Amino acid sequence: MTAFAHTFSRLLAERRAARRWISVLAITLLCAWVAWFVLGRVSLYEVSSQARIELTSRSHPVASPLLARVVNVHLTLGQQVVRGDILIELDSEAEELLMRRERTRAEGLQAKLAHLNAQIAAERAVSTEEEAEAQLGATEAKGLVREAEVAARVADQELSRLGQLKEAGLSPGRDLEKGQAEAELRRLSVDRLGIAAERVPQQQATRARESMVRIDRLQTDVATLDADRATLDIEVARLSYEIERRKIRAPIDGRVGEAAMIYEGYVVTEGEKLCSIVPVGDYLVVAQYPPEAAFGRIRAGQKARLRLEGFPWAEFGSVSTRVTRVAEEVRDGTVRVESRLDVGSSFRGKLEHGMPGSLEVTLERLSPLELSLRNAGQWLTTNP
Repeated sequence: MTAFAHTFSRLLAERRAARRWISVLAITLLCAWVAWFVLGRVSLYEVSSQARIELTSRSHPVASPLLARVVNVHLTLGQQVVRGDILIELDSEAEELLMRRERTRAEGLQAKLAHLNAQIAAERAVSTEEEAEAQLGATEAKGLVREAEVAARVADQELSRLGQLKEAGLSPGRDLEKGQAEAELRRLSVDRLGIAAERVPQQQATRARESMVRIDRLQTDVATLDADRATLDIEVARLSYEIERRKIRAPIDGRVGEAAMIYEGYVVTEGEKLCSIVPVGDYLVVAQYPPEAAFGRIRAGQKARLRLEGFPWAEFGSVSTRVTRVAEEVRDGTVRVESRLDVGSSFRGKLEHGMPGSLEVTLERLSPLELSLRNAGQWLTTNP
């Protein structure tokens, strides 16, 4: 009995010691949990499954400007392009034919204009020559008048001498009559030549007016042809613009991110999206959040993490980002949140434009007690 009692007492002592250790361990764990519950910090996240990688320079969609038939395609998916490169050519044969016709008409008008301008120059040259000739004719006519006046004075003197001789009885009356006739003829010649001298500038003025009328008529024709040529030039410029519109060019430098199935002979409609050019630049992460999750909670500078679809984060890691901007307006029921990639990202893969995923934004760090109290307050608010 003594050995049994001793063994039993030992068992009881060991059981009490085990209970004490269990109690100490439970109290320690409880204290540790309470300390963690009060003093610990946990991260509060806001998650959006509508997230994707975009370039800082947005992709440019390329659409057809009009309804037309495709005649040439210089477009392949992933192709590197430079601004101004021709991607697609639409049918412009009708516009090119019209432009050739208008250019031919413009060349014909130009030839007519050159001919009319030559006529105007010839008319002015003739007018100048006639004016010079008229001046010479006027000078000559004045000289003839002066010569006739001299002859008339000589005839008058001769008549006076004959009159004196007749009074002296030294000359017959027939000579006096002859002298009178000669003097009268000389005076008539002076009058005739004077009238002819006055007619020379009048005739020149008439010819000058007639030449001016012809020049004015020619200049009117030139102005009309100039207006017609300007109209043709405008029409040629319009047709050139229409032809250029049918050459769809790359709006920016980059690569073809997407392209429609287009082939020669395919008819595109106005506004139909043909492709999109993805520019070369830095990446950013764009996510869409509900307004109640974004406004007042997500702010610039907060850390975030992007987990890409198709790339398990345990194998490839995640993309570390930092919020840079939160939209101030709601669009399509969501708020746009943009974040930049951090340098120390752990993602083991190649990032590309358009890769989808989910974005986790770290809103704040708080204790489990604060989180529990906040959740309890929200529950009481929604369930009074």
